[in-house]
Amino acid sequence: MSKAEDSLLTLNELELMGDEPSGPGTDYDDGVAVEESKPDLAPPPMYQIVMLDDDFTPMEFVVDVLQMFFGMNREKATQIMLTVHTQGKASCGTFTKDVAETKVAQVIKFARENQHPLMCEVERFQ
Repeated sequence: MSKAEDSLLTLNELELMGDEPSGPGTDYDDGVAVEESKPDLAPPPMYQIVMLDDDFTPMEFVVDVLQMFFGMNREKATQIMLTVHTQGKASCGTFTKDVAETKVAQVIKFARENQHPLMCEVERFQ
C-alpha cells in the first residue's frame, strides 16, 4: 500500500468510527465532563489566646478588652475575667495563628496605651 492509501484508510476508519481526532494538539471536545479535583487540604492548626492574671489591671478594663477584641457580650466577658482572676489564666478564644498573634498584639498595645500590664499569650490548641 502507498502512503496515500494508508492516509485514506485512516480517514475512512475515522469516519466509520464517527469520532473526530482528539488529544494533544486538537481543539475538539469529546463531550466528556471532567471535574477538576481539588487538593486535600488539612485544616490550619489552631491557637488559643490565654489571658494572664496580674495584680494591677482593673477587672472592668479586662471586661472591656474581652468585649472589644473578642466580641464577647458583657456576661461572657465577666465570666472569663473572673476565671482569669481566680485561676490565674483563661482562654479568650481559638483562632488561626496569624489571627491569634494579631489579637494578642492589639490587646497588649491597648493595655499599654492605658497604662495597664495586662498580658496575653498564644498557645497551640490541641
